Amino acid sequence: MSAILRTALALGTIVLFTATAAAHSVKDLERMMGSREKFFQPLDKPPPAFALRDTDGRPVDLAGLRGKVVVLHFIYARCPDVCPLHAERIAEIQAKVNPTPMKGQVRFVTITTDPTSDTPAVMRQYGKAHGLEPDNWVFLTTRPGQPEDATRKLAQAFGHKFLKTKDGNHQVHGVVTHVIDKQGRWRGNFHGLRFDPVNLVLFINALVNDTAAPHGHGGKPSD
Repeated sequence: MSAILRTALALGTIVLFTATAAAHSVKDLERMMGSREKFFQPLDKPPPAFALRDTDGRPVDLAGLRGKVVVLHFIYARCPDVCPLHAERIAEIQAKVNPTPMKGQVRFVTITTDPTSDTPAVMRQYGKAHGLEPDNWVFLTTRPGQPEDATRKLAQAFGHKFLKTKDGNHQVHGVVTHVIDKQGRWRGNFHGLRFDPVNLVLFINALVNDTAAPHGHGGKPSD
């Protein structure tokens, strides 16, 4: 049984699998997604690099995640509205991925844009509160010596802003889920919270099973 079929069976999405089985490349799936998922933005370029640390103080950088498909998003724990919903949507995606053969090949990465308030204890509790499994999920913050706004600038480099309100207690921001492939290429964004979670899982699955040459669909990679 193929990895794609096992994934489809685990997801219980046989109808979607039938449509996806005809897609022989990530590009084919991107074209299909373009007609069925209006919140999906295909990309093929280097993502902004980062060097941060996890809740145990261990260094984590983007280069160290090579070989895994990375699903990355930004939040801050004091956010009263969309950040909890975004975290729970990521947990929903993870719950669809982890019962399948994809589990060991995917990393879910949450980056805080409020490193002063989001201590390791806060970040660990945030993951538990919103259903994120630590097996293949990591919560990142700044390293010692990095400026307080380093991760907000990183979010801006990924294309969206986290702007502090005048009182400093909240941040005005958008909601984007970023997907990076095994070769470290930024391959897509899912905007907002209204995308179909199964479409993101299918995109992850396509990247996990992609056997094309790095950056390759036969042409020069875009930057």
